[in-house]
Amino acid sequence: MLHALSIRNVVLIDTLDAVFDSGLCALTGETGAGKSILLGALGLAAGERAERAQVRSGADEARAVATFELLPDHPVWGLLREADIEAEPGEALILRRRLTEDGRSRAHVNDQPASVALLRQLGDALVEVHGQHDGRGLMDPKTHRGHLDTYAGHTGLLDDCRTAWASLQGARRRLDDLISANNASQDEQDYLQHALEELDRLAARPGEETALAEERQFLQGAERALGDLQDAQSALTSDGGGLENRLNAALRGLDRVRDQIGPAGGEAGDALERASGAIDRALIEFGEAGEALADAAEAFDVEPGRLEAVEERLFAIRGAARKHDVQPDGLPQIQAAIAAKLEAIDQAGDQIAEAEKAVSAAMARYDDAANALSASRAAAGERLAEAVAAELPPLKMDKARFRVAVISDRERGGPGGRDQVAFEVSTNPGAPFGALDKIASGGELSRFGLALKVVLASEEQGRVLVFDEVDQGVGGAVADAVGRRLKQLARQGQTLVVTHSPQVAALADHHWKIEKQDDGQGGMRTTLVQLTGEARREEIARMLSGADITDAARAQADALMAVEA
Repeated sequence: MLHALSIRNVVLIDTLDAVFDSGLCALTGETGAGKSILLGALGLAAGERAERAQVRSGADEARAVATFELLPDHPVWGLLREADIEAEPGEALILRRRLTEDGRSRAHVNDQPASVALLRQLGDALVEVHGQHDGRGLMDPKTHRGHLDTYAGHTGLLDDCRTAWASLQGARRRLDDLISANNASQDEQDYLQHALEELDRLAARPGEETALAEERQFLQGAERALGDLQDAQSALTSDGGGLENRLNAALRGLDRVRDQIGPAGGEAGDALERASGAIDRALIEFGEAGEALADAAEAFDVEPGRLEAVEERLFAIRGAARKHDVQPDGLPQIQAAIAAKLEAIDQAGDQIAEAEKAVSAAMARYDDAANALSASRAAAGERLAEAVAAELPPLKMDKARFRVAVISDRERGGPGGRDQVAFEVSTNPGAPFGALDKIASGGELSRFGLALKVVLASEEQGRVLVFDEVDQGVGGAVADAVGRRLKQLARQGQTLVVTHSPQVAALADHHWKIEKQDDGQGGMRTTLVQLTGEARREEIARMLSGADITDAARAQADALMAVEA
């Protein structure tokens, strides 16, 4: 509920601080006392459009602060979390607005800077005004479908429609993607085909570039290495095998010496054995060296033109890697990706046909869901119109008519269906129906709003309901009917009513009087006084009899206040 309203320098109000209570709160006062200014200040704090004219003459800025006390499950706490505004559910919520004389506006929520757009969003969830200052709630055509859906209670149908719409959108996106891929230019397809053919011919393998680079390095040094090997071979055989012959001759000489001295050669015999063994090993090593050099020379005797072939292959792989901006080992992956893309293009026709079938099936499901929702809305609209019609005669609007227009448009589908919903009225017999906020006068708007709120009372989510002169042009039993319906709404929370009707004021749980007084400086100022007891009795009597309050008026005021709503 609205707990407090603090106003500084708004039009005729220089300073005003009011604390409100739950239930039905009546605001009374003579015409021109400033009741509309009070509501304008509340709208300013709740994010309504600000105008420079709202700044009191001679002041630098106007300020309006509205303090709300809300239950922890009120939807406004979710809005604050989404906006990163620090607030603890259940604590006071303070909306603050400043307006400078040059038209600049600043907003704060719980003393944290906020956008005016956020303030407006919070205000929509907190306050609903009916009457000449209305621009929200039931008078806003954008809200009518939501109100009708809540009244209808078809949550399941709404969920089905949202699910079907999400499926339809997904199928459409799939089809669009396939069509875009299929619309690739012939040049692109030609390029991909050419690139794939090049990579297919190249057939690069992972690790091949490294192996080729190593082989190239070997081949580049092979010719020089072969010459050095040949020099080494020549060195071994440069004297025509003389070294080997000499070693053999020496070995034969040692054999003759052993034969001459016999087996008992003593130390000389041992030395001869060692010499013979060393020469024998030297001959073996000499032979192995020659064989190894021959093998090495054979290994370095490479195929003619092999170096050129290796370099050509190596440079081709490296060139392809640069062309496709990958490492050489990544060429097989590029080759596979291009092949897959070409295959997808080739198969796009079949895929598009399947996607079109999927879209058709999803559209059929959405049609069923949207049609069921439209039918439910139409039926609920008739029930709502009948219920509102039953509320109009007691409010002295028996000639008025109300209807709910549900218009379906296949071209304007969405998650909430295809329907546009509008509350329309005809205020005079034979007059055409028109938009609620365009046809009805200020007082009629308030009474239509009252009738609608009574019928839709179960959907209320903790908003403060404000009715501006809902009793305009009525009295007696009609005013009493207005008051009783306001009282009924107030039992669910808080309802503020600006009224000139003593019957309505007498039914209020709380009563404030708005007065305009001379400020002693040649200007006027507006004040707000809470009335209780005798003061309240006098105000209701004034409303009954005018400036000259009579005892009969006081007695009638007592009678009105004694009536049980």
